Amino acid sequence: MKWLAELVELPASVDGVANLLTMSDLEVEAIERQGAALEGVVVAQILSSEQHPNADKLSVTKVSMGGAEPLQIVCGAKNYKVGDKVPLATVGTKLPNGTEIKASALRGVDSFGMLCSSRELGMNDEHAGLLILDPSAQVGTPVSKQLGLEDVILTLNVTPNRPDALSHLGVARDLSALIGQPIKKPAIALAEASTSAASKISIRVDDPVGCVRYGARVVEGLTVKPSPQWVQDRLRACGVRPISNLVDVTNFVLLEYGQPMHAFDLDQLAGAQIIVRRAKAGEHLTTLDGKDRELSAEDLLICDRDHAQVLAGVMGGASSEVTAKTTRVLLEAAHFQPATVRRSSKRHGLRSESSHRFERGTDVSVIPEALDRAAALLAQLGGGTVLEGRVDVYPKPVAPKRVTLITSHVEALLGASVPAAECHRILNALGFAKISGNDEQAVFEVPLARVDVSIEQDLIEEIVRIRGFESIPTALPPGLTRLEPEPAIALVERKVRAALAGQGVDEVLNYSFVSPNDLEAFGENKSTVVVANPLSVEQSVLRTTMFAGLVQNVIRAARHQAQGVRFYELGRTYQASFDGSKKHAPAANETPQVAGALWGMREGARRWSAKDSVNDFYDAKMAVQAVLGALHIEGTSFEPVENGWYHPRASAVVRKGDSILGTVGELHPRALKKLDAPAGVYLFQLNVDALVQASVLVPHAVPLTRFPSVFRDLAVVVPAEMASDAVREVILEVGKPLVDRADVFDVYSGPQVGEGRKNLAYALRYQALDRTLTDAEVAEAHARIVAEVTSRLGGSLRA
Repeated sequence: MKWLAELVELPASVDGVANLLTMSDLEVEAIERQGAALEGVVVAQILSSEQHPNADKLSVTKVSMGGAEPLQIVCGAKNYKVGDKVPLATVGTKLPNGTEIKASALRGVDSFGMLCSSRELGMNDEHAGLLILDPSAQVGTPVSKQLGLEDVILTLNVTPNRPDALSHLGVARDLSALIGQPIKKPAIALAEASTSAASKISIRVDDPVGCVRYGARVVEGLTVKPSPQWVQDRLRACGVRPISNLVDVTNFVLLEYGQPMHAFDLDQLAGAQIIVRRAKAGEHLTTLDGKDRELSAEDLLICDRDHAQVLAGVMGGASSEVTAKTTRVLLEAAHFQPATVRRSSKRHGLRSESSHRFERGTDVSVIPEALDRAAALLAQLGGGTVLEGRVDVYPKPVAPKRVTLITSHVEALLGASVPAAECHRILNALGFAKISGNDEQAVFEVPLARVDVSIEQDLIEEIVRIRGFESIPTALPPGLTRLEPEPAIALVERKVRAALAGQGVDEVLNYSFVSPNDLEAFGENKSTVVVANPLSVEQSVLRTTMFAGLVQNVIRAARHQAQGVRFYELGRTYQASFDGSKKHAPAANETPQVAGALWGMREGARRWSAKDSVNDFYDAKMAVQAVLGALHIEGTSFEPVENGWYHPRASAVVRKGDSILGTVGELHPRALKKLDAPAGVYLFQLNVDALVQASVLVPHAVPLTRFPSVFRDLAVVVPAEMASDAVREVILEVGKPLVDRADVFDVYSGPQVGEGRKNLAYALRYQALDRTLTDAEVAEAHARIVAEVTSRLGGSLRA
């Protein structure tokens, strides 16, 4: 918060600032008040120190904390002298590590508090004895105030689309717009020597796509030493360990500007050259973590004349890192392609503050300012001299995007009227420069830091998040005041699920991505949509048939010793679209389908109480008929069909008039062999769109008759190849209006009916809604049916 307060004038309330940020899309996950953890720890001065009478490693001290009487403290440290000022944890204090201070006797000597090290105060892990404070420290002052730890740390959840907020300046810019106060950038006091940086170094970028811009400055005459306390405090507060003034400056500017930087020991760079290129095959780099890494040809490197020095955007190398002997530094600031850094970071399992920012996108325009700020700090903290100018390689400058804002569109999208002046004020405060236009329509230039803004709706989002989402009026969207009917396809899918569940068929969910080999087994390897970057070969194409996944389900179940399965899936198949590259047409034509696979024992396992029976063609057909019945689809027929994936002995196409609803059949032995599937797999598939067209979703009630039915059996001999449905259709047509049902109950072929012939037996139901039928009426209708079957179909009545 202290850092932010230097960049923009803040309200007094920390909670108020946190609420402003959270409500404007920068969620504050935690508020940490640093000084609260050190409450009860004060500055004390050591007045005297004597050897403990009963312990060689302990001392008995008298300390003053500003009170009337000195306190007696038993201490185990040896790094102090009388007169030093040190932290004293008073009785009742609870330290950050959980230690509670009590008055106690140590080896027979009373102690009324504890003198503390930096580790016991939670400042770092070092334990070199007591923390010796500045001699000017006022006795009795809270240590948190003396050490500048009376700060508040906000932990922000920055979403990946807002890399501009991964810095104090980025957050300050949002706060500037929220509270209406101007942003105050850091003052850069830079004194340059007469020698130019370009005369000391040379930079060459061989890959301008991977490295868009590379800038550098040179600082000489440096002395390596610890950074001032204020720098260390700010780094620690942000979770960064201070190392030395030279390294700390790069981390400081990273946190301030959001621009990753790196400091090279210039004397360790061969030829004083920087070359940005892709790695060579078999090349290696030892990174700062001490690990030797084999590089890929896709890795972007920063090299000197002879060797690779840095895995660009991810981590530096060990050979040119800053050491205690460094006197000359080359400061680097660059802009790398996000995808290149992301792939290298993932490939090598390396995550760093730099890669976190480069992966999301940094501000290419801030590089000169960040270099100047870092060089000025190096000169201030290290006593060095900044050489004149920067070496800045920027072959193809990035042009800022321009977006048009139409004021009337703001109200249309938000439902609230926002004056043009307020829209423009908010955008200007966020760094969007107005290029041209008026109150009705204006063109804004998007800051290069805002990689998430590209269209007008993005500008409107910026306006509403700064203005406040609570400013959007509460109202129901148009249309919610009336109840819309459920889409027909949703009702059909629900009925399909219920019908198949009633048949004991379980639903499965498979990936739409399948293996090309699976599709080839079904003869479906043409017109496929290939995935550009698949997870594996087994998921490299979009399925053109649901069977590719369902048969794999059966195979896996059989390998796990299942004795029988009944599966179905509701999903989509995908055929490549020839217009996929024209006028933004989709790459594939999607077809909603329901498909199923049955295999093995009907009950899923052998039962002692029932005969062993296996799923067959008629089980699959029954599942289809259950779906048709649930949707009240009548007048359908099952006709033999030749299909590449079905066995010729058991396959059918499901028709309703001229419309094909789907197919059903046994998986062909050829496909079984290619897939290594168990024998006896029966499949069905139905086109959901065709089912929607054919279904009767609102059935009409038919009144029950009060008059009895008359049943007659009819056995006719017909050619063996004739389908029973063909005979049934003639019976129902000729028997109108008296015959309302004709069900096959027996099929016989043998010497008694002759070669090439078969006998079909039907149960006919005669019914009239207005009277009881007489025997004469039934006999007449029955004779007419026999005559028509004989004349039309070449059948004969079996005695």
